[in-house]
Amino acid sequence: MNKPLRRIALFCGLLVLALLIRDNWIQYVQADSLRTDKENRRVSIERYATKRGDIIVDGKAITGSVATKGTDFKYKRTWKNGEMWAPITGYSSQAVGASQLENLEDGILTGNDDRLFFRNTLDMLTGKKKEGGSVVTTLSAAAQKAAFEGLGDKKGAVAALDPSTGAILALASTPSYDPSTFAGVSNKDAETFTKLDKDEDKPMLNRALREAYPPGSTFKVVTAAAALENGKVDGIDEATDTEDPYRLPGTSTNLTNEHGECENATLRYALMVSCNTVFAKLSDDVGNEKMIEQSEKFGFNNPKLDTPVRAAESVYPEDNEPQNAMDGIGQASNRATPLQMAMVASAVANDGKLMKPYMVEELKAANLDTIEKHQPEELSQAVSGETAQQLQKMMETVVSDPQGTGGRAKISGVTVGGKTGTAQHGLNNSKNPYAWFISYAKLSDGSAPVAVAVVVEDSNAERDDISGGGLAAPIAKSVMEAVINSKK
Repeated sequence: MNKPLRRIALFCGLLVLALLIRDNWIQYVQADSLRTDKENRRVSIERYATKRGDIIVDGKAITGSVATKGTDFKYKRTWKNGEMWAPITGYSSQAVGASQLENLEDGILTGNDDRLFFRNTLDMLTGKKKEGGSVVTTLSAAAQKAAFEGLGDKKGAVAALDPSTGAILALASTPSYDPSTFAGVSNKDAETFTKLDKDEDKPMLNRALREAYPPGSTFKVVTAAAALENGKVDGIDEATDTEDPYRLPGTSTNLTNEHGECENATLRYALMVSCNTVFAKLSDDVGNEKMIEQSEKFGFNNPKLDTPVRAAESVYPEDNEPQNAMDGIGQASNRATPLQMAMVASAVANDGKLMKPYMVEELKAANLDTIEKHQPEELSQAVSGETAQQLQKMMETVVSDPQGTGGRAKISGVTVGGKTGTAQHGLNNSKNPYAWFISYAKLSDGSAPVAVAVVVEDSNAERDDISGGGLAAPIAKSVMEAVINSKK
């Protein structure tokens, strides 16, 4: 063979080798990434070729699937009472993707999770179509309905927990949205999503998990816990050494009270009528470092609290003395989600033990085999059992005593502990305040089946009508009643 032919043969051989290498690279190295690439339309076609598995509440599906027309995506997602459940489920849209449980548990719901491999292989061998599994939640339909209807046309959120396990019983957020309105792939679906996403009222924001507010006077429960745990008070019925008004440390600014006779007030009385002066001074007495330590035992300053949907971080900050005093009454840079404040009430009700919040009880295959079952997990011992019992007595006085600010949360035949809060909002308190209420219900057998936190950020209410006891406490009461009645 002459030299030019050898060169051509060698060149052709190199081309064939390169082709073989490239072919094998695509088939064995890039195959999985190409198969799952979001730009691969066949992936999306296969994804929507079968009915999606359901999200379950109280044994019933709150989601479904419906056949579509005019598209190669065969099925799209539907919801029952979409506005009420959207803060929990999130959305699943052919146009824009998925969020929250619909996103985090997508593998189970589509049937593509690796844990379903054996079941899918058997179905393939028997000719059975692949089916999605189900996500069984901890939610109570009665509690969620009470929370959602209680908020009504007000802007706000509710979080309810089972103190003994950490199971989330309700997560309501208003205003809300119906995920069904953009579940398809049409231009109209995409436009609807864009409109909701740009709405200044943020209907797609889960305020119960993802919005952190100044907790106002509800945080005084944490400050009381810090004072008791650090020996800054002799007991809940002993007089405190507190001036009224109280001068913030290192400043010429006097802090006053809205209600009550707060000079040298006892801890129980101070919580009952919500004395700012007593709790600001106690926060200063405890000090910033110990206040941070106590707050973190209740769950603050945790950037990775997954339910499995991740909650926004609640923050008790490093601060100077005057700011720390204000942090102690739930103002300054103190920020908390409704879930976080439900955790505070929950830990108090559970004799100081804080359980990790969770909303998925089980993951099931299409044939109802259990793939994964959640086990309750202790997050911390927030306070000692003795301190928790003292806090319970104080919170129960807030509701039971005629002078208490939480009287509208009373439930006949049930012991209710609570704390109101009206948190300042805006520069120099220029905007309408946030109305808070945290609470728990305790039955005659000593069990506490529910703890609740409610926040109302209602710009339409008259400023003088905004209070935790007036706006938020009745909502908490209805949620607690719903849980109690559902257990009868």
